[in-house]
Amino acid sequence: MNETILSLMTFLPLVGVLLLFFVPKDSHNAQRGLALGVTILTFLVSLPLVTGFQTNAEFQFVKDVPWIAAGPFQMNYHVGIDGISLWLVILTTFIMPLAVLSTWTAVEEKVKEYMICLLLLEVGMLGAFISLDLFLFYIFWELMLIPMYFIIGIWGGKQKIYAAIKFFIYTMAGSVLMLVALIALYFLGVKAGMQTFSIISLYTLNIDPAIQTWLFLAFALSFAIKVPLFPVHTWLPLAHTEAPTAGSVILAAVLLKMGTYGYLRFAMPLFPDAAARFTPLIATLAVIGVIYAALVAMVQEDVKKLVAYSSVAHLGFVMLGIFALNQQGVAGGMLQMLNHGVSTGALFLIVGFIYERRHTRLISDFGGLSKQMPVFATIFMIVTLSSIGLPGTNGFVGEFLVLLGAFESNLRWYAVVASSGVILSAVYMLWMFQRVMFGELDNPKNQKLKDLNAREIAIMVPLVALIFIMGVYPTPFLDKMAPAIDKVILQGKTKHVAAAAMPQTVPAPPAQEVPAQPITIK
Repeated sequence: MNETILSLMTFLPLVGVLLLFFVPKDSHNAQRGLALGVTILTFLVSLPLVTGFQTNAEFQFVKDVPWIAAGPFQMNYHVGIDGISLWLVILTTFIMPLAVLSTWTAVEEKVKEYMICLLLLEVGMLGAFISLDLFLFYIFWELMLIPMYFIIGIWGGKQKIYAAIKFFIYTMAGSVLMLVALIALYFLGVKAGMQTFSIISLYTLNIDPAIQTWLFLAFALSFAIKVPLFPVHTWLPLAHTEAPTAGSVILAAVLLKMGTYGYLRFAMPLFPDAAARFTPLIATLAVIGVIYAALVAMVQEDVKKLVAYSSVAHLGFVMLGIFALNQQGVAGGMLQMLNHGVSTGALFLIVGFIYERRHTRLISDFGGLSKQMPVFATIFMIVTLSSIGLPGTNGFVGEFLVLLGAFESNLRWYAVVASSGVILSAVYMLWMFQRVMFGELDNPKNQKLKDLNAREIAIMVPLVALIFIMGVYPTPFLDKMAPAIDKVILQGKTKHVAAAAMPQTVPAPPAQEVPAQPITIK
């Protein structure tokens, strides 16, 4: 069962896709119910991954079978998870039922096709997180692109076609570079006697630093677009603004993590010398992204676009933590990925709730809503405080560890500058909240608004609970990550020393395991 649980979880949504074809076209509630049931079942199937996960640095629940053999190419169906991918998988299966539930009244046309796109998107996201074969990862990476393109292009707003095409072109451009790089990496492995796309095997390669530079740049640009890192971020605010609520939630909560995850899983451990060489550049771009996105968010009149730019700022913090290259920084970056998925996903759901009622997202169209919608105001306030990193909420621990890790590394001054982003985020989020929720309730259209219904409260309660659980007691999350994080950091240092002594492309001896010292925050 341990070997099949990842495959069962990943491809279960495909069963839902097949069943949807047999549901009558006009039975919209049946289509929604089926998609919801399948995503809930997928979440339940994923839970044994947490309970059965052993806290160590090894890949677990591994399945490795031959898949495609063509000439010199050998691709395996090789899947597994470690502490880095575990919580991202759980975040994906957790968010999907909430995303489906949010569409109950928001999408009225082509409901069956919409649910099919959501389920296919879940397959792609889960497959990318569990892939230990580079070629398999690339297939799932590309699979995610297609349903999201249709979600934005068919069910989006007024500029949906432009937003969908821009999203597709940016992501596809990066993907082509990554494809060329992974083929080149494969042939480097063949020269060293390894005919495989397995990253576990490719981790042992000592690659010439000059070659590393080009391969790292190809992977890094592809992942930078997905993060998105400044200045290749321009597709994201438009995609977020034009996408339907569920699309924005999934984009923020999961899809953007593919970029940061890609750096940790592939770009940094495969090309450690190049990663170290480009750390100052990437840290500079991350800090610019934090400050720039915060300043742009401050002048937005559209609530959804403001949240979209806040997303760019938060991911800048994640990148800064990852490239601190120490346990505190990487752990903070990983935790911030999860926090961002919960808090920003919740913000997009909140924007969706108010848009369904008023069909406008302009801040100037609101004011005084707390008097008319007290439950909505309370939840909105909690999520806003989480987003700005108030102590006791999930956002605080991640940002604190990121800044601590960056300050203890060579990125000390980057941390000092980035810390101003925390202040700016408080400014634009609290100012937006004040203008929307307080003041005079003088707009007649707002005086007729109804508070959250039972379905909407049911969507938000799990997210609010996680905000406090992760904020008050993050230890279970950090403990399971720590050994895998230690291994990635040690791997990079070991290969860096080995490459300096032996620059030829030959297999390096496996790095010796060092017992992890988990971060404990009580």
